[in-house]
Amino acid sequence: MTGGIIIVSFLILQSLVVSSSQTAAPDFNFFYWVNYWPGAICDSQKGCCPPPTKGNKSPDFMIHGLWPQFINGTWPAFCDQTNLFDISKISDLVSKMERKWTEWGVWVCPSNETNLWEHEWNKHGTCVQSVFDQHSYFHTNLKFRQKINFLSILKQKGIKPNDGFYGLNEIKNAIKCAIGFAPGIECNEDVEGNKQLFQIYICLDNYTKEFVECPYVPDKSCTSTIKFPKSPEKDSLGEHLSVMASVSTT
Repeated sequence: MTGGIIIVSFLILQSLVVSSSQTAAPDFNFFYWVNYWPGAICDSQKGCCPPPTKGNKSPDFMIHGLWPQFINGTWPAFCDQTNLFDISKISDLVSKMERKWTEWGVWVCPSNETNLWEHEWNKHGTCVQSVFDQHSYFHTNLKFRQKINFLSILKQKGIKPNDGFYGLNEIKNAIKCAIGFAPGIECNEDVEGNKQLFQIYICLDNYTKEFVECPYVPDKSCTSTIKFPKSPEKDSLGEHLSVMASVSTT
C-alpha cells in the first residue's frame, strides 16, 4: 500500500472528536456508519437516476448514514417528532453533501438528495441527540467520508468496479488492513441474480470516537464470491426512464 492512500486508524480517530451539546449518556450501544456503491443500485434495476450535475460527477461510494444500534440486534428509529430535519441548520454543508451523499435509484427520479438527508435525520438522527445536534450529525458523516475512501482502499488491493468477481473475505480484509477493523458487507443482486457489493458497514462506539469490532454484521446477504459492478454510466437516466415507462404500462 502506498503512503498517500494509507489510512491510519488512530490518526483518523484523533481528527473525528465530536462535541456533545447534551449531557445524557447514549442509550444505544454502537453506530453503524454505512456507505453504498451506486453501481449496485443501477445494476440491480437495469437503470437508475443519477445525481444532479452539481453533485458528484465521479462515481464513488456514497454515504448512506450513521445509524444507532442496540447490542441485541434492534435499533431505535423516529425518536423525536419535535426536531425534524431543517436544511437551514446545515446550509454550510450542503455543497459537500451534494458530492458525497447523493441518492440513486428508480424510486427517486429525479434525484433529490434532500429526501435522503431528511429521512436519515428523522429516522436515525433524532435518536442520537445525546451525542449530536443536526449540524454535528451531518458534519460527522462528512468528516469520516473525507478520511476514508473505500474505492481507493479496494483499488489498492486490485479490487475494482469492473463487473469482476472478488472474494468476500478479500474485500473485508482490504478494508480491515486500512482501518484496523473488519467491516460488514451487504450485498444485493444484479438482474441476473449475481450477488454484488452494495453497502459497507463500519462500526463505531456510541460517541463515534473510536472504531470497534462489529457485534454483528449483515454478511448473510452475500456469497463467498461477489461481483463489484461497474460505475454507473452517464446515460443511466435515459435507461431508467425506459424501465419506468415499461413498468407503468404493466
